[in-house]
Amino acid sequence: MLLSSVAERVYWMARYIERAENTARIILVHHNLLLDLPRHVEFGWEALVTITGNRERFHEHHEEATERNVLRFLIADHNNPNCITCSLAMARENLRTTRAIVPRSAWETLNDLHAWTRDNLNNGLSRRGRFAYLRRIIDYCQLLAGKLSGTMSHDQTYDFIRMGRNMERADMTTRVIEVRASNLLPSINEELKPFVDIQWKSVLDSLAGYQMYRRHVHVRIRGREVLRFLLHDERFPRTVHYCLGEVEQCLRGLPGNEAALRVLGRAQRMVREVDVTEILSDGLNSFVDDLQQVHTQLHEQLTATYFQPLDGQHPGLQAVSA
Repeated sequence: MLLSSVAERVYWMARYIERAENTARIILVHHNLLLDLPRHVEFGWEALVTITGNRERFHEHHEEATERNVLRFLIADHNNPNCITCSLAMARENLRTTRAIVPRSAWETLNDLHAWTRDNLNNGLSRRGRFAYLRRIIDYCQLLAGKLSGTMSHDQTYDFIRMGRNMERADMTTRVIEVRASNLLPSINEELKPFVDIQWKSVLDSLAGYQMYRRHVHVRIRGREVLRFLLHDERFPRTVHYCLGEVEQCLRGLPGNEAALRVLGRAQRMVREVDVTEILSDGLNSFVDDLQQVHTQLHEQLTATYFQPLDGQHPGLQAVSA
């Protein structure tokens, strides 16, 4: 029997680990993008705050989106509960309370990563040590995902881990598409037109998808093809289509899944039926906003069905253990 409290904790553990990895990657990619663009082109750091959905919170505490302010905010600012160190701390706390059902090596890896990020924080905030610091976070998050996949029974507990991971991935993919691509639409600044391919490559790199795009799409980087790949590809594990499919597989094995599957079906239809050429020329932001709203509704439905107590009882406890 799987308690709803346990299901909720492993679900959020997976989301926080994925969030930390994604944040580390977009910082690295943005740093490299700035190196590739000419110095006179303004392409600041505020886009990273927007991608993570914390723009208003950031400006409550900082007047300017300077490199130093943004990096500290995204890596280790307690005013930002979604920063890397806070995400790893929350992942550790969720795993600590459920470590009896998770392989010991996974707990040790996460515990080591959490301690290392705090002990080496100054390196992460410096230009000299930034790359190695963030690279290690990415590598350890992937190591942890591999340990969970390779040494844990693929039962209902693991289904909630998969759901959490893929819900977070789908959310990040849509955020990267919306914010990054907003600078790449036909209204792009004249100064940046010669560098459009570099910017679209940064979109793929933000999702670790550049090599797989080149392998499967077989054309040079083009905006239309990049969007089609990130929305529709059935094989790359960070596309919206793939992530929603993973969530569906997990839900199919859980009782009480009808309401969540209905919301999920709406999101899948939106992705499947969208005309990429049309939204690229006009309507990309509107489409992504609508998709994110449905994604939020799906998370809320999962919470209501499997996690939240209702009238003193956990509906998820009855559903998951049925």
